[in-house]
Amino acid sequence: MRIRPRRLRATPALRAMSAETRIDPRSLMLPIFVHEGDAPRPIAAMPGVVQHGLDSARSTARAAAAAGIGGLMLFGVPTRRDATGSGATDPDGILNRAIAAIAAEVGDELVVAADLCLDEFTDHGHCGVLDADGAVDNDATLERYRAMALAQAEAGAGLLGLSGMMDGQVAAVRDALEGAGRTDCAILAYSAKYASSFYGPFREAVGSTLRGDRRTYQLDPANAREGRREAALDAAEGADVVMVKPALGYLDVLAGIAAESPVPVWAYQVSGEYAMIEAAAANGWIDRDAAIAESVTCIVRAGADAVLTYWALDLAAALRDAPATRRGEGA
Repeated sequence: MRIRPRRLRATPALRAMSAETRIDPRSLMLPIFVHEGDAPRPIAAMPGVVQHGLDSARSTARAAAAAGIGGLMLFGVPTRRDATGSGATDPDGILNRAIAAIAAEVGDELVVAADLCLDEFTDHGHCGVLDADGAVDNDATLERYRAMALAQAEAGAGLLGLSGMMDGQVAAVRDALEGAGRTDCAILAYSAKYASSFYGPFREAVGSTLRGDRRTYQLDPANAREGRREAALDAAEGADVVMVKPALGYLDVLAGIAAESPVPVWAYQVSGEYAMIEAAAANGWIDRDAAIAESVTCIVRAGADAVLTYWALDLAAALRDAPATRRGEGA
């Protein structure tokens, strides 16, 4: 007897029924940027993505809820920055105001998450406060993260995205939340966050003022075991979810963590991944929609339980509009 695996690829219906990996809109999270002005501002390096004003952020949040995606990750773009990132803990700071506005708009319908890091708020652009020698002071930064956690929880965030890669950040934030009686607030740890060249467009998106680089606290792209170790440490410290960032270049890390993790594992499809596909599609070199779907499918196939992607709304619409056999819903 000749084995013929192609039989299960013969028709769209058979391919849909035998698909090993499926994307659910509820497993997608949309990152959005909110600035202090009124009108949305285009981000040149990320066509189709904008810095929102509060009104357009609310409109996008309503669209996200209507599309059935799982949540939003909010980033603030302040007008003024200082050495300690004081705007991050100011109740009237742009990120905390955005959290409150979005939570009031759609907080009962999807997850409202907030980026918990200082880089958007510091005048030097690093993810923490600096010591007298200009190096990031890990333990002093943890005190700022504790204060940020309480401010974001008070504003209405249901999930805090700890993206700074400081040692002990999960334990510090969990302790602060528990001490304030905020046992309801979940922690997403950016556990395996690599010092990647694929963050370039994001820095335009948040108006980054970074001087130097972040290689002393983000992971070396050469190291896979270190990423698995960081995820295990964060889960032990009380993280509810761990994450790999970037996604596509680190699928081996993602798969390794997913095989071992006692908590859900998410992945962030970062700005550079977005920009490359959009640029290639704009030049007619690839099929945009097919490349988007394939890229996210690969991330889910590698083990991601959820994906942060700037295409969350596009994908949700494509899944909604796809024929039933493509969605695997045919009778």
